[in-house]
Amino acid sequence: MASPALLHVLPRFGVAAAVASALGLAGCQSMNTQDTLPPVSGVQSLKGLAQNVSVRRNSQGMPLIESSTFHDALFTLGYVHASDRIKQMVTLRLLAQGRLAEMSGPDVLDVDRFMRAVNLKKSAGELYNASSPRLKRFFDVYARGVNAYLFRYRDKLPPDLAETGYKPEYWKPEDSALLFCLLSFSQSANLQEELSSLVLAGKVGADTLAWLIPSAPDEPLPLDESDKLKGLNLRQIAGLAELDSASRHVNAINGLNVTTSSNWAITAQRSRSGKSLLANDLSAGLQAPSPWNYVQIRAPKYQAAGVSIAGLPLLFSGFNGKVAWSMSAAKGDTQDLFLEKIRRQGSALHYENNGKWLPATLRNETFFAKGQRPIREAVYETRHGALLNSPQALDSGYGLALQTASFKDDQSLDAFFDLSRAQNASKASDATREIRAIALNMIFADASNIGWQVTGRFPNRREGQGLLPSPGWDARFDWDGYADAMLHPYDQDPPEGWLGTANQRIAPRGYGMQLSNSWNAPERSERLAQLASAGKHDTRSMIAMQYDQTSPFAAKLKAMFNAPGMAQPLKQAINDLPAVERSKAQEAFNRLMAFDGRLAPGSSDAAIYELFLQESTRQIFLDELGPETSATWKAFISNANLSYSAQADHLLGREDSPFWDDVRTAQKELKPTILARSLAAAITTGDSQLGIDHKAWQWGKLHSYTWKNTADQPLRGPVAAGGDHDTLNSSPYNRGQGFDTLQVQALRMIVDFGQVEPMMGQSGIGHSGNPASPHYTDGIDPWLRAQYLSFPMQPQNFDRVYGKTRLTLVPGK
Repeated sequence: MASPALLHVLPRFGVAAAVASALGLAGCQSMNTQDTLPPVSGVQSLKGLAQNVSVRRNSQGMPLIESSTFHDALFTLGYVHASDRIKQMVTLRLLAQGRLAEMSGPDVLDVDRFMRAVNLKKSAGELYNASSPRLKRFFDVYARGVNAYLFRYRDKLPPDLAETGYKPEYWKPEDSALLFCLLSFSQSANLQEELSSLVLAGKVGADTLAWLIPSAPDEPLPLDESDKLKGLNLRQIAGLAELDSASRHVNAINGLNVTTSSNWAITAQRSRSGKSLLANDLSAGLQAPSPWNYVQIRAPKYQAAGVSIAGLPLLFSGFNGKVAWSMSAAKGDTQDLFLEKIRRQGSALHYENNGKWLPATLRNETFFAKGQRPIREAVYETRHGALLNSPQALDSGYGLALQTASFKDDQSLDAFFDLSRAQNASKASDATREIRAIALNMIFADASNIGWQVTGRFPNRREGQGLLPSPGWDARFDWDGYADAMLHPYDQDPPEGWLGTANQRIAPRGYGMQLSNSWNAPERSERLAQLASAGKHDTRSMIAMQYDQTSPFAAKLKAMFNAPGMAQPLKQAINDLPAVERSKAQEAFNRLMAFDGRLAPGSSDAAIYELFLQESTRQIFLDELGPETSATWKAFISNANLSYSAQADHLLGREDSPFWDDVRTAQKELKPTILARSLAAAITTGDSQLGIDHKAWQWGKLHSYTWKNTADQPLRGPVAAGGDHDTLNSSPYNRGQGFDTLQVQALRMIVDFGQVEPMMGQSGIGHSGNPASPHYTDGIDPWLRAQYLSFPMQPQNFDRVYGKTRLTLVPGK
């Protein structure tokens, strides 16, 4: 029987209907690893505490910290975070410092070089120094708690950390600011897109590139952006392919680098209880542990439960008994790449600025890779920022400099703390307006009011949109300060009765400031609007929305097939196919026209729909951008996963695109011909992967979840998955490459102010990052079954959720 803290709110959804049987925990668990698990009961003395502190844990290991002072609560939070996630904390810190090779060896030196150039240490120093003395004290106390764990367990580290042989350094307050800057860097939209787009431009040319980088369905092609690259020999960019690969390597390691998320709030007038509701979900890769974790704190002047990142004493989404708040990615473009003309003059590197050659600033960096002698290398900086290219590749031609925002006057860390203490929506609004160092959609609510605020620090570009690198030698493209924060989009208590974001474009075309050109496709937000505006809401409908697997893109695809200029030519193109292919294409067409858009794992129509999307991507683009092993195809697939894709853009329009022509044939193909071929290819591929009984096909037999550990070893799966890129219950895959799920909504939160205890949530994979822990993967089944845990604010309900077993921490000498 499940714990009483586990709320069986709904019967199993489609996503759980095809759940495969559990696989055992891979590898790491054995008798001797149990010593690496800190106790959950008894008494421990810790030097640094002022008074006794209680730590209780719910059925999935999430902690409740009860203390007599906020000082002791922060100290204990540091101790608990380290107890649960020290390997994750150490890995993210080394990644942010550009020192990962010290633990993982020379294979990640390209990652370290990239991150040293990015220089998050400088940003973190600015952010920490700009914070209030109060905030610095908080971070210092938290760091002491982390170090109390490191001191006590220095010889009993988790097995996956111990086996590396790396001995973690003690935690510094600035390290927490560093992790915040890593999160901010991860949310800064389109650095990877700019690099991948340059790789694409090198293959197709600047004239054609715009067709591959659309920004939104109703936006014109970004021809002005691609014009910036005309006349340039992009093959002269020093080590571009290696730099693009290094950037993707960084993203693969960085668990914070996931920008698929959503949040929404329902007004009191649209709720069944007459009080507001708020919901939030955050994605992550299918790797244990998730970057997100829940914690609850109760102290005399502070109580809150919410979403934290181990290493940071902040709650990014949560509830304090009066106010709920939530974050999702705003997809804000807050950094830019600049192409710099470079040349060697003697031993120095120079770059061009308005016709003059200036010396690049030099800083030396020393890299320590496990098992190797230290390596000393130069990092060069222009007026725009550091050159990301490997210094060995820099000689002449072009380099790529990264410009990022300054945090010298930024108090975002204080603002997050103030947000967690806000007692009404008005105070929450005040706090969110002060968050500058990271671009987010913050949605908040109290029992009677809801609000939304876009945060961040957005550059004013004199010319250009930042979608592609700008010529650094031309001052016309320089930044001119930052947009006035008063221009950031916001709203409160709208007449529609709801507010919501799903990484879509959050400002209308022609808005008074430039937020981004790298929005996600609009379908998830459109589905959110359909559901949020339908009837009145309660906890049950919030969960149904979080687990929804219907894609509006299917209806748009059918409308395109039936459009006046397409219906007859497509029919003719199908009829022109050879008999066997014609039969396949007609079957696929008929099934797609009858498809209701529900991407349930057991649906055969969903399988045909996704096979068509996959095959159409290949039919439209592979002839120009292939082969599949090429850097160009990888760059194309990467960009499609990061924002509104050329695949979707071409399917719904772009009849005049040059990519409709198959360059492998003598004749010139048009869109109907390629669509007909794609319909037939969907059935052919389905036959090879699912068998010839088309009615027995299931989307979940192509598309699955497989959870892995940090060594990329399977922990659980494959488990049949539903949904795709365009569903609220998001499960994207590499469209054009494979069907394996790349990420999931790993953490969910709902706050229903109409309930006695408003907050509930689920953590995805598992709370603990220690492979020896029973809580390493025990979140998977509740996640599949749509089961949520309660986070009570009233002390009389603590025993029901957290039990009576506790670890008592006492002051040590």
